Amino acid sequence: MIKLIVGTNRKNSVSKVIAELYQSILLEKGAASEILELEHLPADFSFSALYENNGKNEGYNAFHERVKSGQKYVFIVPEYNGSFPGILKTFIDGMTYPNTFRNKKCALVGISSGIGGGGIALSHLTDIFHYLGMHVLALKPKLAKIEQNMSDNLLTNRLYIELLHTQADMLLEF
Repeated sequence: MIKLIVGTNRKNSVSKVIAELYQSILLEKGAASEILELEHLPADFSFSALYENNGKNEGYNAFHERVKSGQKYVFIVPEYNGSFPGILKTFIDGMTYPNTFRNKKCALVGISSGIGGGGIALSHLTDIFHYLGMHVLALKPKLAKIEQNMSDNLLTNRLYIELLHTQADMLLEF
């Protein structure tokens, strides 16, 4: 089962809308997937579940197990301040090192309100995943000016939709 990670804890995020679209694309292709939203992490997990508190937060432990059980991932990554959200970094830091992501595979999708499509954020995240031993798919769609390319929570840009389909095909073969 492919794990779709919504890379923000912002409620009602565009990232979640894109994750749901990606899930429907995977379903069309016959692939099972599960959406995991960082907004469902315990609010205090950075203090109650990491470092010396590792393994002590039941809510975090359950989320961690759902992530760890995956072999392939899609990270929907919004651009925050020229990189990816801090909550995503903290979430990654809480995973079992190095075994959660080592020798697993992922695809990255960048989202931004600006013109970069989250390209720098995806570069930062790629470096981290390479350090952790995860294989990152080369095609990384960058969905720039996302609000201008959506209407009623639907992605309207045909190129963006085609890129997501192409990436999904590549991930399934990866």
